[in-house]
Amino acid sequence: MNQRIEKLLAFLKESPNDCFLHHALALEYVKEGNEAEAKKCFEHNLNNDEGYIATYYHLAKLLERNGDPTNAIAIYEKGMAHAKAAKDMHSYSELQSAYEDLVY
Repeated sequence: MNQRIEKLLAFLKESPNDCFLHHALALEYVKEGNEAEAKKCFEHNLNNDEGYIATYYHLAKLLERNGDPTNAIAIYEKGMAHAKAAKDMHSYSELQSAYEDLVY
């Protein structure tokens, strides 16, 4: 296990619901090719804070890579709705672009 993952896991013991830490851990798992653990971290964020917009793009991309376009589309759509509600047009645009690349 790499040192970043070990540190993030230690931080999560102190703050188990910190979305930033779960997101960072998920990205480390993706780098290592451990997409099952990454998916768990991303899903944790969606279950605990649907407003954590960064999760949507990365989870949908993971689903795409793993041959699950139907669920990836649903995640992009949900993310776009949350980004729009938060007036986060940069994230909305990124999600929309990835969504359109997949759908069209």
